Amino acid sequence: MKQYTCSTFNRNFAHQNPCLFSIKMNFTYPKNEKLKSKITIGLLFTEGKSVSKYPLRLVYKSGTFGEGEKIKMGVSVSKKNFKKAVDRNYFKRVLRETYRLNKHLLIDNLDQPYSFMFFYQTKDRLTYHEINTKTVQLFEKFLLQIKKED
Repeated sequence: MKQYTCSTFNRNFAHQNPCLFSIKMNFTYPKNEKLKSKITIGLLFTEGKSVSKYPLRLVYKSGTFGEGEKIKMGVSVSKKNFKKAVDRNYFKRVLRETYRLNKHLLIDNLDQPYSFMFFYQTKDRLTYHEINTKTVQLFEKFLLQIKKED
């Protein structure tokens, strides 16, 4: 039997075989999860803590948001490393995508709401798969760090 991942999931297929997808995973990056507040971003840089896994860095701070919101995430790529906006936008898209696909690691293991800023910090042009692997490792490292703090 062929295994289907969420990226190959098709609505028509779900109607034919509903038993294969009994667990509904939410692989979205909705507007209410995007970090937009200048005040919150400022607090992240002044009071936030950091965890790194080359070439990624995650700055985080616990806080409170609206009802039902556990995470606020922003992404950034340095103009110093990538002069052209096209290149910066590409890596921001990749960071958002890797977050979107792996955010369940965070949501399932967090007790309180957090704000995050996600950085790509090198001139090296890693592939999507390398960045995805590093993102998973970074999220796992973050979870270990907050468990140590508690």
